[in-house]
Amino acid sequence: MALIDWSALLSCGIAEIDEQHKKLIHLINRIDEAAHLEKGPEVLGGLLAELLHYTVYHFGYEEQLMGQYRYAEFAAHKREHARFTNHIVIFRKRFATRDALLDDSLLNFMRDWLTDHIMSTDKKLGQALGKQVVENGDYSPM
Repeated sequence: MALIDWSALLSCGIAEIDEQHKKLIHLINRIDEAAHLEKGPEVLGGLLAELLHYTVYHFGYEEQLMGQYRYAEFAAHKREHARFTNHIVIFRKRFATRDALLDDSLLNFMRDWLTDHIMSTDKKLGQALGKQVVENGDYSPM
């Protein structure tokens, strides 16, 4: 059973962002599966690195759109991104030095943060910019 299931309720109305969210969900689900199968630290560390890399890419894409369209809530949205990224960076460092274990608390944090962020912050972004992004064709990766 997946930790997070994609559904239309998670759509923010911008196709490229929705596709990127699906990939983030897939990565978190892979980490969850690997943790529950008790994969070694090399596998889990690699998956955490992949999640962090893709998260930075995805947040950069959203922030590029917000800047391009002068989104009024850009600064607050970017702060949310920074908080999540910093949390994952700190955990990844602690995990790499065996100072932390990948357990349900981190997995639940990632699930809750991502779904809450999508359902509130990203949906507002989609409502504010969705039509402009589609009309201008700004829906492909950077």
